[in-house]
Formats: sequence, C-alpha cells, structure tokens
Amino acid sequence: MNVLTLLRDRFGDALADLVEGSTNLANLVEMVLPSQDTRFGDYQANCAMPLGKQLGKSPREVAAVLIERLEVGDICEPPEIAGPGFINLRLRESWLVEQLVAASADITRLSIAETDSPRTIILDYSSPNVAKPMHVGHIRSTVIGDALYRILRFLGHCVISDNHIGDWGTQFGMIIYGYKNFLDVEALRENPVGELSRLYKLVNNLVEYQGAVQEKMPAARAEIAAAEGRQADLEAVEQPADTKAARQVDKQLKLTRRELTQRKEALAELSKKVVAVESDPSRMELAKEHPEMGKAVLAETAQLHAGNPSSLSLWNDILPPCLEEINATYQQLGVTFNHTLGESFYHDRLQGVVDDLRQGGICEESDGAQCVFLEGQSAPLIVQKQDGAFLYATTDLATLQYRVETWQPDAVLYVVDHRQSQHFEQLFATARRWGYDQIELEHIQFGTVLGEDGKPYKTRSGTAIGLTGLLEESVERALRIVSQNDDQRPEPLLEEADRKGVAVRIGIGAVKYADLSHNRTSDYVFSFDKMLAMNGNTAAYMQYSYARVQSIFEKGEIDINQLRKSGGTILLGTPPERALGMALLQFSEAIDRVISDYRPNYLTTYLFELASRYSEFFENCHVLKAENDSLRVSRLLLCDLTARTIKVGLALLGIDIVERM
Repeated sequence: MNVLTLLRDRFGDALADLVEGSTNLANLVEMVLPSQDTRFGDYQANCAMPLGKQLGKSPREVAAVLIERLEVGDICEPPEIAGPGFINLRLRESWLVEQLVAASADITRLSIAETDSPRTIILDYSSPNVAKPMHVGHIRSTVIGDALYRILRFLGHCVISDNHIGDWGTQFGMIIYGYKNFLDVEALRENPVGELSRLYKLVNNLVEYQGAVQEKMPAARAEIAAAEGRQADLEAVEQPADTKAARQVDKQLKLTRRELTQRKEALAELSKKVVAVESDPSRMELAKEHPEMGKAVLAETAQLHAGNPSSLSLWNDILPPCLEEINATYQQLGVTFNHTLGESFYHDRLQGVVDDLRQGGICEESDGAQCVFLEGQSAPLIVQKQDGAFLYATTDLATLQYRVETWQPDAVLYVVDHRQSQHFEQLFATARRWGYDQIELEHIQFGTVLGEDGKPYKTRSGTAIGLTGLLEESVERALRIVSQNDDQRPEPLLEEADRKGVAVRIGIGAVKYADLSHNRTSDYVFSFDKMLAMNGNTAAYMQYSYARVQSIFEKGEIDINQLRKSGGTILLGTPPERALGMALLQFSEAIDRVISDYRPNYLTTYLFELASRYSEFFENCHVLKAENDSLRVSRLLLCDLTARTIKVGLALLGIDIVERM
C-alpha cells in the first residue's frame, strides 16, 4: 500500500475541474507530501497557494474548496486548514491498523504491489576493463546498478543487467606489446592478472612519457606562450572610459589568467610524469630501446581488430584469468549479471554502424574522420578516426542497436561516473537522430570516492586501491569488532565460524551501504571507522536493529510462524507505537521515490528513520512484559513487521541481514 500515491490520486480527482493542463495538474498533485512536523498531521498538501494565484482567490478559500471536493473520509480524519492555506491530513487509526495488519500478513512483499505498467529495462553497470584489477572506483557503479536492478525487479519490471566489460581496444594492444617485449614468465605463472596488469601499466606509462616529451609538452609550452602574450596585450590596454567596456576587458583578462594557470598546471602534471620515468633508469632504458612504442601499440591493436591469428591467440590466453579474478570480486560482493557482453562482442557491427550513419546523413567526414556534429556541442562525436579505427562511441552505438534488436527495451540506463556526462549527451543525441527516439536513455551518473584528505581514494603510492583488498580489509575489521563485542559478554553468543560469517555480512554490507547511503551525484569520503559504526546511518546499525528484534523472539521463546497466524491485531495506543506504524506503512513510498530519480539513498534514509522509530518504540514500550496479552501480541507483530521490512529493504540494496550480533 502506497499511502502517498493514494492521497495524490484523491487530490487529483478534486483538482481535475479546477486547473487546466495535465502538467499543471501533475505539479499540483506532487505538492501532497509527508508532513515535516507530525504534530500537524501525517501528510500535508501545499497546492492551494499556487492554485490561489492561478484562480485569483486567497489560498485559504481555495483550500476550503479543495476540502469540500476531497474524498478521503475512508482514509483520513477530517482535513484541517492551517496557516496561509496548508491542508493537513491525519490518517484514521482504524485504517492505519488495517493496512499494517495486511502488511503483516503478506510475508514476502509486505503489501507492496507490483507496478501496473511493467517495462523492459536494460541496466548497464560496473563495466570494468578486464586487463586491470578492479579498484575502489568500481564500487559505485557496481553497487548502485545492482541495487537499482533488485528494486526494479521487485516492482515487477523486466530488468536485464548487462556488464559491458572492456575486453578489446587499445588496452589490449598495450598488453600484447608488453607480452611480446617485457614479459616475466615466472610472474605470469604465479599471478597472471598481476603480471598482465604490470605490463599494461608499464607500456601505458612509457607511451604517455613518449607522447609527453615528443608532442604534449612542446604543444603545452606553445599554448602557454600564446596565453602569456594575450595576457600581456590585455594588461597593456588602456582602461576604457566606458564602464561596460572596462568590465569586458577585465573579464577577458581574468579568463586569460585562469587559462594560463590551468595550462601551467597541466604542464606541471606532464612534467611529473616525465620526471618519474627519467628518474627510473630501468624505465628510461626501455623508453630508449622502444622509441616508437605508441605507434607499435596502435599497430598491435589494429592487428587484433583485423583478426590476426597470433594476436587473437594471445587475447584468448589473456582473457580467462582476467575474467576469473573479476568474477571472484563479484562473488565477494554478491553481484551477478544476466549478461556479460564485452566490447569485443560488437566488433563485427562497428563498420555497419558507421555506414548506416553515413547513409542516413547523420555523420560526415571531417579531416578524414567520420563525425557526428550535434547542436550545442563544441566538439563532434567521432565514430571512426582518420586511420579507420573505431572508438568507444561506435561500440556504444552498436551495443544499443543490438540491445534494441534483441530485447526491445523501453529504457536503457547507464550507471557510469559523472566524468562521462558529455559522452552520454552526445551518444543519446546521436541515437535519437539514428531512430532510437522512443526509448528512455538515461545516464545514471555518480560522484567520486574520496580519501579523508578530500582527494580520490588511493594508496600512498598514488595508485587506485584494489577492490578485492578493500573488501577483505573491511571484513577483517568487522571480525575484530564482532569478536571484541562478543568476548565482552558473560557468555559469548557466537562460535568462531559464526563470527567469521557475521563479519563477512557486516564488512561487505558496510562498504555497500556507505556508498548507497550517499546521494549518488555527490562525492563521498571513504572511512572504515564511519561505515562500520554501530550507530548512525550504517549497515551495521541496520543489521543490529534486525538482530535486536530476533533477540526478543529468542528471549521470549516466540514461535514467529505461530505469532503470524495468531489472528492478533495491532494496537497503536502510544505515540511511539503510532510513529513506528506510520514509518512501516511508508516503505512503499521510499521505494517509489528511489525509482523516480534512480537514487538508492532514499531507501537507506528510510531504513535509518525506521530503525530510529523502532528504537524509540523499544525504549518506551515493553514488549515481552506488556501489560496484557493483546498488547504483547500487538507489539510482537510490530517487531516482526519491522524486522521483515529491514530485511527486505537491505535485500533490495544487496545487503544480508545478521541474526545475531
């Protein structure tokens, strides 16, 4: 039962004859919201104020008309007008109890209905490059995508998860070149992925060095000289007498100074990379021995794409151990996919995509490359380079073409970090021109995982922290906490094996929940201490809240199945009981809010608020020692419904509960 949707439907009926236009009506209906202050009711409608302006009447007069037309007597106490025209609504206790009893009886879904309009939705998330170990930066795409997959399926949509892995392209040209020239056979035998990763990093580092020395640094110095010249010219300009003209000159001077600063910073970064190589004799020797490494890598990539037997044989040897390591990380996280179709899967489609775009007049040649020029974009979307090579954009278009042909989706959602926003703007605009204008295409972007220094979370050496090691550390820390807490009891609850199992659930859950509890578009600071805390909005606190309910049942020797079949009702005689009942009934609203903007943090916020209401209930209302049997059964039913709501909510986030802590 979604109370908010029900109330909005009733307000829609009341407003229908008073407003013009479906958009206007929808905007007014959305102004029915849960109350910020429960002293004034459970829900509040603020639509009388804007509607009053439209009708030329006072908001209180409009509110009175709305109340007269509003049919909510079966749900609410008589509505009240407050302040300038707010309409306050308080649910009837009998109706609230009826909904809670129904939710309690629905063991699996808690009275949360599936959608009346199921859609086919493709979710593209995680998408690591297979030749490199997954790092902390992959956590966001993976857990956000997995949570959305679970929630959308729970609501009855047909959801297809597709892990679009990077198993093709220039990175493999680098690995193949490194394999042929710098391979450590013994290291490959002991740790295949580690050695392949080393080869990639080495070749990439040397290619960047040569590119910096041969092209980028000379170009950067020329750009700096030009910017310094522009700055000097602007500084030499006599201040115009006209104020507007003077402001314009000042603005140009500020922009030029900012540009100069940015270009000098970019040159400094290039210089650091150059110094890092030149201060390492072994790498410097390799750079001298392989002076045209960048061109050689492109040649290796071209041979792979052309189907060269030797290149394909190497690629087929490289891929399995890489996939095995990635899958081991997914197993740690409890994440699975319906499909894992990498970039290589679409290689045979790429030329056809470019040809189709050319025939449709969507792309055109520019400096030998095939480009899509888009309104409002300063740079085109390049789908084929001058040398004939294809790009990520070409693969993404081929991927969309395949997905539409194969699954006929209503929506394709890409869970990819915010740095790719321009790419997806161009991709979606091109796709719509190509004929895919009836499909929802959405970039579910997210911010960066930061260290406590406010910079991207990395090791002391500056490399990205491996995801497998990070998860293992979280589990180890959780095990120490679990063991310390259990050892402090007069008689420990958990055997050693049980402690380890609990630690895995807490440790993995902590990492996931910490990510999901933040607004996905914001950066967040990664802190083991905060995410493993037993209080606050953490997975550990939610797991503890669930375990606390189970301890009540264990202590009272309550047969939960018998309790659910007892026919007992729920009583809401005290403020904490009613507040908990209201929180339980708003579970569906939280889920719908997640899907409205694809933000899982709405669900974590709801779960934390529910756990807080339960804590207040637990502190103020005796359960096992309730005054009478009816009250005891009622409070046990509230405990059970709370635990099941937490369990379902955490499951939708991909997090396991813990029976004992």
